[in-house]
Amino acid sequence: MAAPRLKKIIYSSIITLTILIWLSILMWYSPFTQNSDSFSSTLQWIIFANLAGIVFLLFLILRSLYNLILDHRNKTPGIRLKTRMIILLVTLGVTPLLIVYVFSIQFVYRGIDSWFNIDIEGGLVSALELSQNAINLQMRDHLVEIQSIASEISEMESEILVSELGRLRVENEASELVIFSNPLQIIAISNENAELDISTFPSDEILFQLNQGEPYLSIEPLASGGYEIIAVINVSQDIFASNSLILQGRFPVEERLSDLAGIVSSSYEQYSEVSYLRNALRTNFTVMLTVVLLITLLVAVYVAFSSAKNLIAPIQRLVAGTKAVAEGKFETKLKTSNQDAIGSLILSFNDMTHRLSSAQAQADKVKLQVEEERTKLELILSRLSSGVITLEKDLRIRTANKSASTILGINLDSWIQGSIIDLSKKQPLISQFVSVLTSYLAKNNYEWRQQVILSGEVGQRFLMVACTALSNEEDLEGYIVVFDDITTLLQAQKDAAWGEVARRLAHEIKNPLTPIQLSAEQLRRRYLERYKNDSDLLDRATHTIIQQVEAMKSMVNDFSNYAKTPDINKIEFNLNHLIEEVAELYDQKDKPKVLHLKLDKLLPNINADEGMLRQVIHNLIRNSQEALESINNKNISIKTELKLDKICMIFSDNGPGFLESISDKVFDPYVTSKTHGTGLGLAIVKKIIDEHDGNIIAKNMPIGTEITITLPVASSDEHLFFGQDSLGFKS
Repeated sequence: MAAPRLKKIIYSSIITLTILIWLSILMWYSPFTQNSDSFSSTLQWIIFANLAGIVFLLFLILRSLYNLILDHRNKTPGIRLKTRMIILLVTLGVTPLLIVYVFSIQFVYRGIDSWFNIDIEGGLVSALELSQNAINLQMRDHLVEIQSIASEISEMESEILVSELGRLRVENEASELVIFSNPLQIIAISNENAELDISTFPSDEILFQLNQGEPYLSIEPLASGGYEIIAVINVSQDIFASNSLILQGRFPVEERLSDLAGIVSSSYEQYSEVSYLRNALRTNFTVMLTVVLLITLLVAVYVAFSSAKNLIAPIQRLVAGTKAVAEGKFETKLKTSNQDAIGSLILSFNDMTHRLSSAQAQADKVKLQVEEERTKLELILSRLSSGVITLEKDLRIRTANKSASTILGINLDSWIQGSIIDLSKKQPLISQFVSVLTSYLAKNNYEWRQQVILSGEVGQRFLMVACTALSNEEDLEGYIVVFDDITTLLQAQKDAAWGEVARRLAHEIKNPLTPIQLSAEQLRRRYLERYKNDSDLLDRATHTIIQQVEAMKSMVNDFSNYAKTPDINKIEFNLNHLIEEVAELYDQKDKPKVLHLKLDKLLPNINADEGMLRQVIHNLIRNSQEALESINNKNISIKTELKLDKICMIFSDNGPGFLESISDKVFDPYVTSKTHGTGLGLAIVKKIIDEHDGNIIAKNMPIGTEITITLPVASSDEHLFFGQDSLGFKS
């Protein structure tokens, strides 16, 4: 701040000093206007000095004008006000100067014309003639006196000539009387000063006139001031050897008459000189006035630019500061040294920015706290097993935790600020979830809780969904939707219920089966030989009873196996080898090959109960065979592959597939489309896979059925993904 201020002070001082020097030069040159010779010699230097000042001022003004144009192009704040202020200041400064200039020119012209008034010139001529006449009259008188003296001298003796010459000088009030012989030799002289001056001798001009027989009479100025009259005549005599003598007399002009004559003569000479320079004076004065006016105008224009700049600068700083505050730069401070209204305004602005800065700091602190709380909340939400989605009023997704993406099977992070309605159009499974949501919101029911079933190709998903409104005291801001995947819970409850049913059935049914079988066998042994006439009927009846009891025992054993929790003995083995061993049992060489294997040779080993997985493979192959009984070109395929670090085992056939009515509950106990069987085969398969922390999916294909089993490779506590062509649900 100190450097720009010092620069401004130095810059202003230089300009002020330049103006003062220019004014001093003008004041110094002003006396020369009274002397035409001096004025003419100095005029060109005056003009050169002023032209230099004009060029300097023009440079400053053009630079200021260029900066003004740049500010207009850059749309600098306050530039319009600055332009209007410059125009106003220039107008106020230039207009009076032009008026003064016009009147000054008129005054100069009329003043110069008044100097050369005809009456003044006539008076000077008359005064000059009067003085000349007075002097001529005195000269004639002295000529008469010098002639009278000459006549007296011509009759005098040479012995008394010198003494009488002094008397005659005193009597005739002459300052000097000299008698010369021809050639010039002083014969006698009488002088007030008694000193011989070389000017005493007559000049050639005087001698020439005397030789013509004419007396010489003239008036000459004295070195000490004043005038004297010189009268020279020839003296006729017979005293000296020379043919003639010359008498020269000097007579002083009266002091008053001499002063008046000098004044009139000087005045007339000056008037004549000035009159001769009349037009030149007009031109010179006009040029000087024009130059002075031009410099003054340029100074006024530059002062207008500088004043406008100084006046607008605080306003421009205020505008720039306001923009900075609008951009969030609340620490903006404006410097000012003025104590005027604008200075008070700047101080108020600084006070405002200080308060805004404090408020911003407090807001940032609160915002940081909010962000910390939000981070904690996001951390909590990320750890929740429940899905949480917050929606705007227009159903745009504001936030979603990871569990929400996992449960719905889609990455919701890529849909933040996107419409959940648009998302449902691209994901049919999500549309079922959104349709329930929008149905409640359309009824302005913002607080609700409901179980939602999502049905897809891979089965049903059961969600428990709760919604509540996000609102302040005045307006609704959005909604928060919380949901849990209760499919596993419901399945566990269902499995527990069916297990309980199976245990009760096994207990209630198994107890009477043994007495029934024993009774039938006893009847067979005792009465088969006794009643030979009815032996065939008795044989068939008892055999049927025993056979059905065995079937019921097998069914009860299935119930018991389903109800009890098996002991798992995990070992590491190659799943491909197990599949190949089981497949060999179904390979009949005298019949076309039905079972086809597509095994991944790079499949890693698996940790599982080999016996249980063998039972799974047997059950699924038998189910496919039973489904293909009415099909001519039978085809069963088993495929293995490694997908997402999980081992996938895929069973497919070209049978009729599952009935649509049971396609979503094929793994439930006692669900079957076959005329025989208990409906526990797939239920047991699913239970075994669940015990191995795996997943199983069954779906109808365009031709036949496909069942996908996913099992972990290494750790049994990893979360498993659904298999091939699934939506990617996690359980």
